Amino acid sequence: MIKTTIQHLRDPFLLYDNGVYYVYGTGAEDGWQEGSYYCCYKNTSGKLDGTWEKVEHRIFVNPPHAVGNRWAPEVHKYKGSFYMFTTYFSDETNHRGCTILKSEHPEGPFVEITGGHITPRDWDAIDGTFFVDEAGQPWMMFVHEWVCMPDQVGTMAVAKLSEDLTHFISEPVELFRADSPAWAVGGVTDGCFLHRLKNGQLMMIWSNFDKDGYCVGIAHAKDNRIDGEWVQQEKQLYTKSMGEYDGGHGMIFTDVDEKMYLCIHSPNTPNEKTAENTVFIPIREENGTLICE
Repeated sequence: MIKTTIQHLRDPFLLYDNGVYYVYGTGAEDGWQEGSYYCCYKNTSGKLDGTWEKVEHRIFVNPPHAVGNRWAPEVHKYKGSFYMFTTYFSDETNHRGCTILKSEHPEGPFVEITGGHITPRDWDAIDGTFFVDEAGQPWMMFVHEWVCMPDQVGTMAVAKLSEDLTHFISEPVELFRADSPAWAVGGVTDGCFLHRLKNGQLMMIWSNFDKDGYCVGIAHAKDNRIDGEWVQQEKQLYTKSMGEYDGGHGMIFTDVDEKMYLCIHSPNTPNEKTAENTVFIPIREENGTLICE
């Protein structure tokens, strides 16, 4: 495991571009719940355990109605531009929702292109992620949050995106509930991220709580349909027994040496020893799934 010097950052997401590693995440001035903002660190050493420096300028133009809960920015390069998939609480909808911002540089400024929340405006929705299928169709997968559910159990949802990523071109389809896997003890469906195995199988990682804390589970797409049935894997990709602390809201990346890693924040809650750290855990593909090394 590589424990970086990046602290007080939740929901880390790594992008590599033009010789530079970037990590984006949820930073905080007055606590991540209300005072949160989109934060970026960069590393020009070419090594994951090299020096990480905070990008001091604000990397985004605040969306007109964003008043809090600026959470979980992911930055994806698509057709030559950079797109931030992220969350905020809106004083227009009085809900959290997902949005997309665009920039021509990984350090911004990122400007909203969706005209407000792209997710249903009467939903609480968070943690949008981006995926392009084999036919070239872009999608957003996101969380229908537990806080607005009558039984307090969240779901995962997905919808097709327009070519310019400004709006949905299909109605969202809800895929599974937070209590679908046998190991789950919470109603949370956090941090979805999609990955295709070498055999072509589409899978996702996502976070909920097990008996030991925050963790990362795996689901596989039946019939390889992103908007179809998803089957939960019995064993998690990461749980507290695999490291010093619990952790989650993960993503998967391959470094410049073609080594694959899981990126998470750990621990999930700061303690007397440490704040949330960005950590990189080596993983490998084996028997049609991913495992931590």
